[in-house]
Amino acid sequence: MVPNPATAAWEAVGSRLRRSEGAPADPAGGWTHVPSEALRLTADDGVELHVEIDAPQSASRGRRHLAGRAPTVVLVHGFALSMQCWVLQRRALIDQGLRVVTYDQRGHGRSGTPDLGSCTVEQLGRDLATVIEATAPSGPVVLIGHSMGGMSVMSFAGQHREIVQDRVLAVGLVSTSPGGHEVIELGLGPLVGRVVGAVGPGLLTRLSRHAGPIGALRRMGKGVQDLAVARWAFDSPVSPALVDLVAEMIFETSFEVMAAFLPDIDGLDLIPALESLTGVETLVINGAGDLVTPASHSEEIVRHVPGAEHVVIEDAGHLLMLEHPDLVTEQLLALIQRARRAVADGVAVSSKPRVRRTVQDISKRRRAARARREAAS
Repeated sequence: MVPNPATAAWEAVGSRLRRSEGAPADPAGGWTHVPSEALRLTADDGVELHVEIDAPQSASRGRRHLAGRAPTVVLVHGFALSMQCWVLQRRALIDQGLRVVTYDQRGHGRSGTPDLGSCTVEQLGRDLATVIEATAPSGPVVLIGHSMGGMSVMSFAGQHREIVQDRVLAVGLVSTSPGGHEVIELGLGPLVGRVVGAVGPGLLTRLSRHAGPIGALRRMGKGVQDLAVARWAFDSPVSPALVDLVAEMIFETSFEVMAAFLPDIDGLDLIPALESLTGVETLVINGAGDLVTPASHSEEIVRHVPGAEHVVIEDAGHLLMLEHPDLVTEQLLALIQRARRAVADGVAVSSKPRVRRTVQDISKRRRAARARREAAS
């Protein structure tokens, strides 16, 4: 008998969830963060954006510190998430003396609900310009975007080439894509992608009218919810609390907003915008087990950005910064250090050879093994 691929996939997810008892413990500080400053900005079309600023911590003796004037790091979250997905990177970056800006994209988190016609990646690029102008009007800037947030960064770069060339020190594109139909296939193949593209927006819009009952069904069917989140977000054991965190971010996003963005993402082509990143230190990073934006999407970006570095993380899904936070933070800090060295030494980034590395989160494996031993005892 030929095995059913869908059944096999869900059995694999179930196995992964059963192994969650051996997942590393949640961070000591939990998943919340208190910013130095919070503000509301008004986008060019009147939508209010919730923005938070983290002032850098003072450097302690013995800490390896980024020398010279440190850049402002702007973190941009992805589709159906919020700035909360960056909580662990925020803590680590300010601890290294960096100023950090995060914000909820339109229709997400605590930002305002936009006119659905404005739910486009082009508009997200303009929103990022608004945030930069208000929070970092001068000095070097590092732009880090995850998934749709990476698309926002690429869109901004295409719209503001001069700013990118003059002020953007480095760019990090995490689990993202320059566009294409595969983005909405959700790892299930082109047929499913076409179905989602054709009926997904209308279906989600209809579901939005029944958000209350859907919320009740969610609570009744938490096991199904956990399976779905684990299937598309992670590729290694994570804690139940982390699964819940991701589920809350996803299901707190309006179904109408999700629906409005899908057609634009489906027809997206950001390849022309990548030309603006020539000469800018660029890191493209993805998980080897990412079903939403697999390695081929990252490879397409790298192909159009001379000198870009491509890092693939094994045992990692789409939400890298939550699944392997220490490793992602390490890669982001290394990106900033490379960029600053290149500026100080007068090295042309575009002349560097392209580098592709595959890395493993050894520390997480050790913590997971320790957790399994403690659970067994």
